[in-house]
Amino acid sequence: MAARDTVIEEYTAQLQARMYQYSRAIYRSIKDLIDPYVAPELHLEYRRAVLEQCELTMERLAKDPLYFAKPDRALFQDIRRYFPITVQAEVAWAVKEGLAAATAFIEEQIEAGALDGGVARCRATTRKGKPCQRTPLPERDYCPSHQHLERSKVAA
Repeated sequence: MAARDTVIEEYTAQLQARMYQYSRAIYRSIKDLIDPYVAPELHLEYRRAVLEQCELTMERLAKDPLYFAKPDRALFQDIRRYFPITVQAEVAWAVKEGLAAATAFIEEQIEAGALDGGVARCRATTRKGKPCQRTPLPERDYCPSHQHLERSKVAA
């Protein structure tokens, strides 16, 4: 049991490091665009604020990926005030691309079952609208109770 916990802790640390890399990549791509016409002390404060918002967004995305709709918009709204209007389109693009890559990575991890304690879950929902908690069949997306949903998907 202790060995399994150690493996999960190591994998969690790797995921956190990966999300940190996405956060820093976004920051590095936009840090030079921060408003150059403010006082030097304020410029440093702006850089710190942008870095903090990038990290907070990645942390939220990693902790609650299914309920964080449009993380790119949220991050851009939080940091846009630190940039002149002339570069905001470039900042928005960099944020959108960086978060698209991070979201794709998170979705891969969810599909592999890595973000659910290493156990894959059925993709179906119950009658009450809650996610099914059963383990899917090998090489499948659905559990035995919901395998009929996969057949209809394949037939379509």
